Amino acid sequence: MNRQDEVLNLLDVRPGERILEVGYGPGGLVRGLLRTSAGRVCGVDPSPEMRDMARKHGPKADLRVGTAEDTGFGDAEFDCVVSVNTVGLWQSLEKGLDESRRVTRQGGRVVIAWHGGRRPSKIARSLMLRDDQLARIEREMRGRFSEVTRRELSELTVFMGYRRS
Repeated sequence: MNRQDEVLNLLDVRPGERILEVGYGPGGLVRGLLRTSAGRVCGVDPSPEMRDMARKHGPKADLRVGTAEDTGFGDAEFDCVVSVNTVGLWQSLEKGLDESRRVTRQGGRVVIAWHGGRRPSKIARSLMLRDDQLARIEREMRGRFSEVTRRELSELTVFMGYRRS
């Protein structure tokens, strides 16, 4: 369901970049990121079981138990923070976005994707956020990032925010 190839293309990982995935689940995107030229691939997920599962497929990644609101990583450690189909499960959108901004270096980007897009599957349609919820994500991102764009992939609605300062 996560259309990892589309997300990887959108991320446009550059050589040596440090990437953090928030909510890596069983590690599908982690595996894809490890095949790119990224210099470091890290992740946080609240489930120890998901960490154990993801580590089997991505042993070179630094995968930790943590949340969107408390990643456990330092200030400005990452060039890119990405979350696919987890933002609707965060305890606090505001705190999760604050944390994403904190761990993203100046000039970096934060990518938030959720079920939707141009051709959502039947399952994705049942999980889509309402328009007011999507507008809230965009509004909260605009309050934290200097430039925010919204894109519709085939099965994902994606917000990308850039940290210019």
